[in-house]
Amino acid sequence: MGRWLVVACAVLCLGAASDPSERLADPAQEARARALFKEVRCLVCQNESIDASNAELAQDLRAIVRQEVAQGRSDVEVRRFLTDRYGEYVLLKPRFSWANAALWLAPLLVVLAGAGLLISRLRTPPAEAELTQAEISALSRLADDRPEDRGSAS
Repeated sequence: MGRWLVVACAVLCLGAASDPSERLADPAQEARARALFKEVRCLVCQNESIDASNAELAQDLRAIVRQEVAQGRSDVEVRRFLTDRYGEYVLLKPRFSWANAALWLAPLLVVLAGAGLLISRLRTPPAEAELTQAEISALSRLADDRPEDRGSAS
């Protein structure tokens, strides 16, 4: 049952992405648009490209990409148009920039900070604390009340 559900979803997604009425007349432009579809994230499905999604927003994004390609825009210009309009998140693989460097580097920095803390804790021996006067007297009382003293008294 589960296998048929997966197959049905895949057929629906492929059918939505390749509706003949939406295709561009020029096969080269359509091929460029299809390649771009695979790079653009469906904002509804999150981790799915607009090529694989049948959401209405994905259909709208496919139409926008086709329109931009039909107007003669380059792939870089189409990506820039989409990121200007929807933000860097619209790309499945956002480019590395100073604006999103924290997102790329934060996990590495957390791991390095943890490793540094662990190494520093392992290298420094625990400090020996001085005994207070109350602890010294309690210790001497315990030393005076040794078990061997009790054993000889009985």
